[in-house]
Amino acid sequence: MGAMNRLFALASRLPGAETMPSRLFTPLFNHWALGQSLGDSLAGLEGKRICIQVTDVPLRLHLLIASGRLQAASAQIAPHVTFRGQLRDFWRLATRAEDPDTLFFERRLAIEGETETGLAMKNALDALEWDWTRHVRAVLPLLAAEALIALGRRLRP
Repeated sequence: MGAMNRLFALASRLPGAETMPSRLFTPLFNHWALGQSLGDSLAGLEGKRICIQVTDVPLRLHLLIASGRLQAASAQIAPHVTFRGQLRDFWRLATRAEDPDTLFFERRLAIEGETETGLAMKNALDALEWDWTRHVRAVLPLLAAEALIALGRRLRP
């Protein structure tokens, strides 16, 4: 993970770096959620702010739930709930390589803040169908998509 830490550290010095990861993540997530029932699941979470903090690389996503979708949010406003964990464990969650309940029960992923909001978000995500490589290629520029897919392969157990 040394090269990845250096890459994230370098990227953190770019203009707009504070919101860049969130601005890249949200269109990918929203595209992936198209045609699924996520909007209904998120309706009760309207206006909630979520932080996803990756603990082994300098990465934080600041997100806002608005109109059944995720939007990039300012890091200046405290989130209602924060999910913390290592990149590998978030990746295992995203690719369905491991059951979400196992990751949280074993405390490899943690929920802090409004527990009810965190559990509602976790359950909404757990109900979705996942085909992440198709959505990565549909949303990101080709080189960025292939780099993310290659990273995903490296993170597999």
